[in-house]
Amino acid sequence: MRIVIAKTQKEIIDNFLVRGEVFIIEQKIEWEIEFDGKDEDSVLFTAYIDNNAVGAARLYNNKVGRVATLKKYRNQGIATFLMSAIEKYAADNSISMITLNAQLYIKDFYENLGYISEGEIFQEAEIDHVKMTKKVL
Repeated sequence: MRIVIAKTQKEIIDNFLVRGEVFIIEQKIEWEIEFDGKDEDSVLFTAYIDNNAVGAARLYNNKVGRVATLKKYRNQGIATFLMSAIEKYAADNSISMITLNAQLYIKDFYENLGYISEGEIFQEAEIDHVKMTKKVL
């Protein structure tokens, strides 16, 4: 498996395709919510296995979002590798604290990576979320 910072048109499209499959098709999130206009100002991370895009995430300022793994590749450590790449990028670029809004069902995954829940449960795209943070420096 390899994680790249999406720079080429193919890597960016691969990132969008994974997110579209997971969030728009699978979770029924509206297109306008998923593709909110922030990608151009974000660092996009795309995960590949055998040159097939299997995972995606983005870092917008200090906020991680759009972490997705294609269904048939879940529970193989892809999201963990994505988060590790994001944290390394953040540390290398003097970003000391990362935040994210975790879907509630996946909160334990982020806690196992050292993220701490903050505040109350809230709705985003009609899905329960919780804000989480982690110090990376």
